[in-house]
Amino acid sequence: MQFRLGRRAALSLGAALACPAIATAQVVQRTARIVIGFPAGGSSDVVARLYAERLRGIYAPSLVVDGRVGAAGRIAVEHVRDAEKDGSVYLQTPASMLTLQPHVFPREVRYDALTDLIPVSTVCTFPFTFAVPASHPARSLAQLVDWLRAQPGEVPFASPAAGSAPHFLGVMFARKFGLRLTHVPYRGAVPAVQDLVGGRLPLFVGVLGDVSPQHGSGARMLAITSAQRNPRYADVPTMAELGHADLSKDEWFGALLPAGTPAAIVQGLHASIARVAAMPDMVAALERLEFSATVSASPADFAARIRRERDEWGPVVRDSGFQPEN
Repeated sequence: MQFRLGRRAALSLGAALACPAIATAQVVQRTARIVIGFPAGGSSDVVARLYAERLRGIYAPSLVVDGRVGAAGRIAVEHVRDAEKDGSVYLQTPASMLTLQPHVFPREVRYDALTDLIPVSTVCTFPFTFAVPASHPARSLAQLVDWLRAQPGEVPFASPAAGSAPHFLGVMFARKFGLRLTHVPYRGAVPAVQDLVGGRLPLFVGVLGDVSPQHGSGARMLAITSAQRNPRYADVPTMAELGHADLSKDEWFGALLPAGTPAAIVQGLHASIARVAAMPDMVAALERLEFSATVSASPADFAARIRRERDEWGPVVRDSGFQPEN
């Protein structure tokens, strides 16, 4: 179970958490580090800085974002795995590092999210979207499927990276509808969306926020993978309401501590994240990124989510026949 906070809910919960009786006391008494595995300026860095600013004086006297870039994010996970167990270091990572990469890179991944780390909570979630160029004849997902079936050969679809969640969502989509699709991996979403808008790609599967600025002009989003429609793009249906709940997968950033961290610190970080996620300005800042402030009901619930999603991705990756180049 998790709690997604809209602005109205954030106002109510924020007021409640401001009460001295339930407000969290500062958990760590020295500067804490939020470790991320991706470069400055990216969404992982932006979200970590939003939390670092607001967790000051709540979780620790100050927090800094510590980028440990390399090995597709694995260096950051391993760094926190081996870090101090006093709450002064915690990991913020995308879901795929913990749920997908163990299947994609089984020889390279040298950590287990449920034994080497302690899951604390999601800090935000965001959906994926299936998008075509604005000039494409398909104006719905059903029309896209019909168009793809009518093509004489294999049709390319793009994702931001080989072995990413959007890559395997495209694989699931092709298998579900019996389509002949060829995956074209890009080095990030920006060049892929540029080629989509330019009409050089017929289909892009990626994060909503990467393509939404082009929706209605250079691109057309046909479906999103969240549980509910995004009110800013109310014309775009969810996969679930189209009858394809098996394609309803979202991504999240989550917070984890090193295994062996005392339970009081784990609970303190969870409460601190919940308090910050309820702040209206935090909800608004995440919404501008097309993210939702989403907090796990408890660390145990977050651990269960990681286990469930890791189990779900296993057969998808295995049946795809994917082999990493490295």
